[in-house]
Amino acid sequence: MNTEKVADYIKNWLGNYAKNAKVNGFVIGVSGGIDSAVTSTLCAKTGMPLLCVEMPIHQAENQVNRAQNHIDWLQKSHTNVSKVAVNLTPVFDSMVASFPKVDDEESRFMSLANTRARLRMTTLYYFASLHGYLVAGTGNKVEDFGVGFYTKYGDGGVDLSPIADLMKSEVYMIAKHYGINQDIIEASPTDGLWGDHRTDEDQIGASYDELEWAMNMQEKDKTSDDFSGRELEVFKIYIKFNCANKHKMLPIPICEIPKDLK
Repeated sequence: MNTEKVADYIKNWLGNYAKNAKVNGFVIGVSGGIDSAVTSTLCAKTGMPLLCVEMPIHQAENQVNRAQNHIDWLQKSHTNVSKVAVNLTPVFDSMVASFPKVDDEESRFMSLANTRARLRMTTLYYFASLHGYLVAGTGNKVEDFGVGFYTKYGDGGVDLSPIADLMKSEVYMIAKHYGINQDIIEASPTDGLWGDHRTDEDQIGASYDELEWAMNMQEKDKTSDDFSGRELEVFKIYIKFNCANKHKMLPIPICEIPKDLK
């Protein structure tokens, strides 16, 4: 990949899209991870106003510190960048307390993790509406179109997706090109939805490098019969997530009424 040209292309695409949409700028949730760091940097480089929002919900301290350090780094070289911190922990705790108790703790735990992402989406759209901004998504190609590793109407609820055609490895290339903080580049990817230190790899069972490989194999029409050992294990993991999360990647089904019934 020609990293510099790709980064410039995305930056120009962002600026042109925003100007054609007649909006004032961008708003983005900054988590301390590589995807939001790269996306916020690309938005900042358009020269248009960018609001970086921190939205901790029982967040690990190292994630909060990385997010704050990245925003500080952006502001040192971009006068168009502003920030706001919204502590969503009390809001989340209040919602949890109001929900009826259920017997299935595992399902409840997963539902509450997704609730965190949807609270953040609601917060970003509050600021987007307030300032006339677009909500910039931070999903990469493997997450958005490979394994569907995001929350529908949570971090998947955005106005535009600048890095959704980049593999995770390509996101890292742009991060290095721009000189994004090393602690973000070295941090293990995590969705930050659990209030602990579990990583994306812990949840999925495969690394992003492995998932990229599997996605490429699927695009080449390979099947499980073509692999053995760890490759077979990774390919099956990828296919499982890809199939289970199709509902996130495809348009919402519409019940089309036959004309003779209207």
